[in-house]
Amino acid sequence: MSAGRNPDPDEQDGAAPEDRDYSLRAVDRVCAILDLLQQSVDGITLNTVVEATGMPKSSAYRYLWTLEQHRYVERDEETGLCRLGLGFLGMQSRHLELLREAARPWLEQLRDEFGETSNLGVLDSDRIIYVDIIESRRGVRLAAARGDRDPVHSTALGKAITAHLTEDRVRGLLARSGMPPRTAATITTVDQYLAELEGVRTLGYAVDNLENEVDGRCVAVPLLGTSVPAAISLSAPAARFPAKDVGRAAKALLDIATRIVSRPRASDTNDAA
Repeated sequence: MSAGRNPDPDEQDGAAPEDRDYSLRAVDRVCAILDLLQQSVDGITLNTVVEATGMPKSSAYRYLWTLEQHRYVERDEETGLCRLGLGFLGMQSRHLELLREAARPWLEQLRDEFGETSNLGVLDSDRIIYVDIIESRRGVRLAAARGDRDPVHSTALGKAITAHLTEDRVRGLLARSGMPPRTAATITTVDQYLAELEGVRTLGYAVDNLENEVDGRCVAVPLLGTSVPAAISLSAPAARFPAKDVGRAAKALLDIATRIVSRPRASDTNDAA
């Protein structure tokens, strides 16, 4: 037998290339669901999948459930909305888990010191995804849910991360995601956003000043030197987090960021053993 590629069954049968159809219905359905998830900002429901694909509801549910088990879908327990999950970060998933483990005790310390919600976020495609959230213990708090996605242009996490990307990449992210106004204070032009990032690089931290939520304020710093574009932040209702307190929060975040990225990695410990 001669070496080379495996013979194409259609070639053996004499079928013309344009007559070949290698598609598998199950794969087509998975791709259709993933396309819906990719196009959605807020998430999709089971009924959305049924209406868009024509699948029976029971089949659509099984597809979503299976994707969720493999972490390609994140489902909100309260709303039932499904979003793209962390599984799409591929080989970075292990790095993310290690980063989350390293950051968590410091985020808890930050929450306890300020009494407000602390967050760990990473850039995934053209949005920020919340990898970990340590919620404030107060009854009224500003908090997303783990797996939630937010725009880069209106969040402190987004600004902190994009401030350290190339201008071309930032422009590409904004072109894909758009810059819709989340509040009256949201930055909605590329030039204004790029100027904002210049200020972030000068200060070392980013601020969402009522830009993502009308009553919310957030300060974030990047985690430089990690394997993924990441940042940590502190967020709170603006009434409890006045602008005069931003500097103190930023100082605490910068100190914690240094401690997180300087923590020995498991691979380093193993190599030294």
